[in-house]
Amino acid sequence: MARYFIRLAYNGKNYHGWQSQHNSNTVQDELEKCFTLKIREKIRLSGCGRTDAGVHAREFYAHFDSSFEWDEQQNEALIHQLNHFLPSDIVVYEMFNVSETANARFDAISRTYHYHILRGKNPFLFDLSHFFYGTLNVVSMQKAADLLFDYHDFTSFSKLHTQTNNNLCTIYEANWLEENDQLVFRITANRFLRNMVRAIVGTLLEVGTEKLSLDGFKAVIEAKDRNLAGFSVPAKGLYLQKVSYPEKYFES
Repeated sequence: MARYFIRLAYNGKNYHGWQSQHNSNTVQDELEKCFTLKIREKIRLSGCGRTDAGVHAREFYAHFDSSFEWDEQQNEALIHQLNHFLPSDIVVYEMFNVSETANARFDAISRTYHYHILRGKNPFLFDLSHFFYGTLNVVSMQKAADLLFDYHDFTSFSKLHTQTNNNLCTIYEANWLEENDQLVFRITANRFLRNMVRAIVGTLLEVGTEKLSLDGFKAVIEAKDRNLAGFSVPAKGLYLQKVSYPEKYFES
């Protein structure tokens, strides 16, 4: 058996997330259907993570095993065929051979998410951003984001009743960037909890509207209570932006 990685992207609007689920349309299902059709072998993909319904991915990795072994030229030909049959909101960029122990999920060392907030009416971005009307104190929002580096337990921003062993994460980046009529929150960590980014952004918006002070933001984190944090912003503004692996990981 040979193992392969694929690098892909998708618009999550029409999908119930990445991971295959009973009676739900998912990105994994669409890809596996096309792979199985073109390779004529049952293919099961393992993703680098799971995105929730409506969340997008500008970069996503998955691996699979096959009894076939292709060279680089054959890989490119398969990608071309896959993209011809895949829906327009999913694209495969690369496919390459990796070691039989390589794992798209467990070998990733960090992930970066971007959350887009639309400040003005824009019909071309409305379905891909969270429209927020009103005044925001972005300086205070950045000061609150800076406080995230002081903590590792993010239970207050985790979806309740998950099956994770712990809620510990190490955050490497957390900043706001103003781009024309959009605000983009960029966050990088070694791992993320279910719903974590959307809950953090929702709570930071409460700081931005001055409903929550910086001390209050710290108290929310330290309480380890999801009920005290802000609302979860809509999925349509969230993008998995980048997935990082150890240096030279993909070199053969």
